[in-house]
Order: sequence, then C-alpha cells, then structure tokens
Amino acid sequence: MNNSQTAYRITDLASSERPRERLAQLGAQALSNAELLAILLRVGVRGENAVQVGTRLLQSFDGLSGLHRASYAEVCDQHGIGLAKAAQIKAAIELGRRLTLESPEERPSIHSPADAAALVQFEMSALEQEHLRVLLLDTRNRVLDIVEIYRGSLNSSQVRVGELFRAAIRRNAAALIVVHNHPSGDPAPSPDDVAVTRAIVEAGKLLDVQVLDHLVIGRGKWVSLKERGLGF
Repeated sequence: MNNSQTAYRITDLASSERPRERLAQLGAQALSNAELLAILLRVGVRGENAVQVGTRLLQSFDGLSGLHRASYAEVCDQHGIGLAKAAQIKAAIELGRRLTLESPEERPSIHSPADAAALVQFEMSALEQEHLRVLLLDTRNRVLDIVEIYRGSLNSSQVRVGELFRAAIRRNAAALIVVHNHPSGDPAPSPDDVAVTRAIVEAGKLLDVQVLDHLVIGRGKWVSLKERGLGF
C-alpha cells in the first residue's frame, strides 16, 4: 500500500496520538482545537483523517470564531462534512455558549467592561443583523440573565426605553448593561447609539435600576460608551 494512503483514519495513528485516547488520559484541555473537532467528526475523508479535516475547517473559517460565525449551510458545504457533522459542530458551539449561565452558583460576575464584553463577544460578533441585549445583574453584579430586546437595524427613534427595563423589573435586577453589535465589524458608536444611551441612563435613574454601561460589539473588538463618557 502507498504510504500516502495510510493515515486516512484515526485508527491509523499511534494510540498515544488519537484524540479520544489523549482526552481520556490528559483531559479535554490538553487537546488542540483540531483534535476536539476530530472527536466530533469521528471519521475523516479519503486522503484526510478527522484531525486533518478539523485543521482544514479551522483554516477555511479562520479559527473557531470564524467557524462560529459561519452559517450551517456554509459548514455543510465543506468537503467531508455534510448535514450531520455540521449539526454536531454547531450544537457543540452552542452548548459551550449556554454553559456560562447554566448554573446559578457559577454565574459570572461583571467587574469591568472587559468582563461584560468577554461574556457576549464570541456570539455577538458573529451575528449578521444588529441585536440589542441587556445583561441583568444582581446586587453583587452577578449575571441573572441576558435578554434580547431588539433585532434588526436600529436607531434612536425605534428603541423604546421602557422595553429595556421590563425584564430588569421582572427579575428584580439591581443593574443592567446594554449591549448591541455592529454587523459591519466596526464598533465605533454612532450618534444614535449615544442618544439611546443617554435616554436609557436617565430612565434607569427614575426606575432605580443602575445602568452600568453600554457596549458596542464589533469584529474582534468592542467599545464601552461609559469609558468614553458618551451618554453617561
């Protein structure tokens, strides 16, 4: 048999190099992104084992964040993936996103704009439409919930400030952080962003719900309106 045809399957690898065996021995944290994808994929294609297919996916989509941003159809179209494997990859990414808020005792605390951005940036930077959400916080700045308020192109005349506080009052939140994304990838705040922020801050004072910040999420970067003194 030609040597170039002997590494199509994970079983062709030495036992110490197989992703599932490595995970069992060393823990999931020891595996590369390509190896973790290989476990989801299970098998490769002719000429590539599952690890090599995982590596190709990461290269094609420019890393995990790009794979997250890619549509289900785009992942399906990759050679050797198809409907089932694309669904497994998308499901795994979504499970990872949901894990952060699964357990109340493990809810993250927000102590800075960077903490809030880290919680939402991975998902929101991949959205193709503009989404506006609020992070609801308790008196210790622990996240109670993340609630989506609007979806689609927004301007200051479309945003009803009361809608942002409805969930906060229902959950008895002590504070909130407003977050929205710019699908263009540029997080520079617009005049409408500043106008909306100013109105939200004033409403929060009346309702006794502190508005801690308004973040604009872009592609790989974000802006805190509070840090820039815009609307606060």
